[in-house]
Amino acid sequence: MVNCIFCKIIAGDAKSYKLYESEYSFAFLDINPISEGHTVVIPKKHVQSIEEWPEDVASHFMVDLVKISKHIKEALKLDGINILQNNGKAAGQVVMHSHFHIIPRRNNDGVLNIEMLGKNRPKMTDERFKELHEQMKLK
Repeated sequence: MVNCIFCKIIAGDAKSYKLYESEYSFAFLDINPISEGHTVVIPKKHVQSIEEWPEDVASHFMVDLVKISKHIKEALKLDGINILQNNGKAAGQVVMHSHFHIIPRRNNDGVLNIEMLGKNRPKMTDERFKELHEQMKLK
């Protein structure tokens, strides 16, 4: 993709601090990190959203994502990591090349936790859970 910054990074046409590269994935330090060591992992094939991923790319990519995550946690001696993926503008996706964020975490680091998200969480009833279950389950 000509104007995609992530495609430019993969091609070597834009600066990055590459951490890992395989046939299917490319990992580099985020230029606007949430915490030190924040890493972006992208598929080398340009796809905008996760629904577009071919199965072979997805399976190989996930193996790489696990490998990279383990390495970062060990290399930085972390207490934990968050792995985030924003899919679509409404979800906060800024670069329209599908990607995952590995965010290094330390105890009491002050970085937002998932429990703090969603101030307007829905009040769920058992009936609504049943309706959603029927609507959403894979058949």
